[in-house]
Amino acid sequence: MNAEANDSGLLLEGRVALVTGAGRGIGRAVAHALAEQGARLIVNDLGCDRDGSGRDPSVSTEAARELTEAGFEVVASHHDVTSQAEVIEMVALAQRYGAPIDVLVNCAGILKNSALLDLTEEDFSSVLRTDLVGTLLVTQAVARELKQAKRPGNVVNMTSISGLLGNLGQANESAAKAGVYGLTRTSAIELQKFGISVNAVAAIARTRLTEDLPMFEKVRGSLEPEHVAPVVVFLASELSAGLSGVVVSVAGGRLATLSLTESQGRLKDEADGPWTARDIAEHFGSISRK
Repeated sequence: MNAEANDSGLLLEGRVALVTGAGRGIGRAVAHALAEQGARLIVNDLGCDRDGSGRDPSVSTEAARELTEAGFEVVASHHDVTSQAEVIEMVALAQRYGAPIDVLVNCAGILKNSALLDLTEEDFSSVLRTDLVGTLLVTQAVARELKQAKRPGNVVNMTSISGLLGNLGQANESAAKAGVYGLTRTSAIELQKFGISVNAVAAIARTRLTEDLPMFEKVRGSLEPEHVAPVVVFLASELSAGLSGVVVSVAGGRLATLSLTESQGRLKDEADGPWTARDIAEHFGSISRK
């Protein structure tokens, strides 16, 4: 079915969507946008603090209640995306709708900023566990269900500008989100044969994880989660048919695509032997030219 064939005019009519980290910030805005386009929702949020500590089921319950009162079909989940057993239970909630999850949006994430030389192993690994491993576990569980049901689907991951370009005090965030980029690219390649697209969004938006960053002290109203949600709707719908492995960056009203690129390079004639360190130094300008 394509968007034009949908009599209701809704892009996601009848589809089942799981949004992790849906209790607040970008995840919450995305959940509302998907529901408004006809999706039946599973809203997941562990309800932890921004550093990953604690657990509060009322966060997802409240998000679900708000959507239900607005007339949407919603199931609440406070499962932990870093636990494979809990992820399987979460994905099984789709049985209430009698269909597998068609759309997965991986928004769950935590933040533990620290200067590189002060960063502890625990703070490094915990961010990777939530942001990267959590994305892997949920993607695997949903994709397995879609494969078994022989249904197409759409996965949208959250990477970040810091993951692709780096940022002060965010070595753990950068490593995790760079990993999400690589995971997105490889997942897109491997899941293509099952009709499952995998794309990513790199968003700059004011949320509880980012609101204390200096950049948001002077910027008001132009970098909000609501700017991100339409991009996710696009990637989750038939409007993006044929796209997979793409990263869309969002900064308020500015959209772009991001990718790792290779320079034109320079070839050394085989007859001249392998490159030496001095050769590389002499020709590095042409080697790195875009």
